[in-house]
Formats: sequence, C-alpha cells, structure tokens
Amino acid sequence: MDYDEQLKEIESTAKFGDLIEFSYPIGYSHWALYDEDGYVVHFAVADEGRLMNRFRSTLEGWFPFCGDLLIGQTKIRRVPIREVTVPQGVHVLISNNRHSYVASDPESIRQRIDALLDQDFKYDLFFLNCEHFATFLRYGKAVCNQIPSKLKNEECVKATTVFQNIVKSKESSKLPCDIVF
Repeated sequence: MDYDEQLKEIESTAKFGDLIEFSYPIGYSHWALYDEDGYVVHFAVADEGRLMNRFRSTLEGWFPFCGDLLIGQTKIRRVPIREVTVPQGVHVLISNNRHSYVASDPESIRQRIDALLDQDFKYDLFFLNCEHFATFLRYGKAVCNQIPSKLKNEECVKATTVFQNIVKSKESSKLPCDIVF
C-alpha cells in the first residue's frame, strides 16, 4: 500500500485520541495524536525566519531522516495529517497497542491538547520528544519505547512534569476569580 493509500485509511478509520505512528525506514518513528477530521497534533517545526529555514532545508538534504532533530526547536501544531512532513519510505499507521497504558477519557485528552497547542519546546531525544508528547496527550504519562537504552513502557517523569505543569497553569488561569465585597 503506498503512502497516499495509508493516509486515506487513517483518515477513514482513526478516532479522536488515536496514536498515529509515522514509521521511518531507519528504525524510529514520528508520533502524533489524531484530533478528528483528518487532523493530527504533533511536535512540528518551530516558527523560523528565512535564514533558519534555509539551514533546516540544507540539513534535511544531508540528513533526510533527522534534520529536525539536529536543530531541536519544535512547536505543538494541529495540522492536516497530509501536511506532516516525512521522508520517502515512511509507513503511517494507528499504533494504540505499542504502550501498556489505558487511554484517558476524551475530555482529559482535549484539555491537554488545548493547553499545549502552540507551545514551543526544545526537542530532546531522551527526555522530551514527539513520542513523549503524543503518549502524554493520550495517557497523561509521557512514554517513549523507541530509545534502546530505556525500559519499555516506563514513564519519563521529566517529560510528564514539563507537559503537566503547562496544563495545570492553563487550568488555573481559567478558574473563576473570587469576588470580595
């Protein structure tokens, strides 16, 4: 099945909160969370000027599978799944069975998405990556099973704490103020 057919299958079968895996041919994956109507939420390229854009493009020409990792700046974006930039040979699939956690209720997932959307992060392969982000949205725990030196299904407390602190700060800013007369 070619990439376009894989995307059509995802768009027709994915449900809100599903983990979407873009499996790269070199052994690691980019992760996103399905957010309805053909959209995903994921670690994307950060906002950048023309010079940084050229630099990134050059790196991606030399290292097509890891140009973004070398720069390290990301922004949480909600984009159509077809706009996620991936190299040739990627296989895309729904991967809800790769982690040993139970999905959170849709309201909690939505709350996390809303709080983290448009936030900027410094990418860290071991402690703050796209799989940590996607699993945090789905489970409320940041997990990455593709780092060889890490135990499988072990929560990355550092990443969970970073994401959870942002969610909590957004929640507290929405609380109604007490009115004192």
